[in-house]
Amino acid sequence: MKLLPFDKMPKEFQNDEVKPYYDILFAKRKSLVVKRCFDILVSLIMIILLAIPMLIIAVLVKCTSKGPVLYKQERVTAYGKQFKILKFRTMCTNADKIGPLVTGCDDSRITPIGKTLRRLRLDELPQIFHVLSGKMSLVGARPEVPKYVKAYTPVMMATLIMPAGITSLASIKFKDEDDMLANCDDIEKEYITNILPKKMEYNLKYLGRFGFRRDLYLMLKTVKDVLF
Repeated sequence: MKLLPFDKMPKEFQNDEVKPYYDILFAKRKSLVVKRCFDILVSLIMIILLAIPMLIIAVLVKCTSKGPVLYKQERVTAYGKQFKILKFRTMCTNADKIGPLVTGCDDSRITPIGKTLRRLRLDELPQIFHVLSGKMSLVGARPEVPKYVKAYTPVMMATLIMPAGITSLASIKFKDEDDMLANCDDIEKEYITNILPKKMEYNLKYLGRFGFRRDLYLMLKTVKDVLF
């Protein structure tokens, strides 16, 4: 990824809370180049290896519930840019219009096959194409919807210096997020008030310790957690 000069970034990024994290990434800008090259290589390999499994998943989604195979939703990535994220659909059609944007494990909108896909994170596989295009990275803060980005504090904006990721330290720590939200009366309030700030702490910790070897560790940790 190309790291913009600090004074060329969007105004909301140019604050004293973001600057220390920007300086860390600026000092490691060669690692950012390696990270991008690695993203391209691995995403190409994964697209080739997972083409048939993704086709099978697509058929299962289509045959077990009404609606499109892919779910698209507006998300936010590097420098506050918005894009439509792709996932295999795990919920009924128009789910985001009949309920909150976050879900609990007992959410009635989730389809039977969707529960399995979400548990194994297979619904995230189409995002490999976002990695190849540069909209996302293999490792980085998970992309939030614009509504939740509006709740970011100034320091949280630092998590948007880099492209959003498929996995992250926060997503590993909160792999049971659906269970945490299962019995909440107001899921969105609980997410914004309690879970989002804690996830941001882990995302900021990742930025503070950014490095290519750290990315490799988080990828392997993710695979281990999903499988076991």
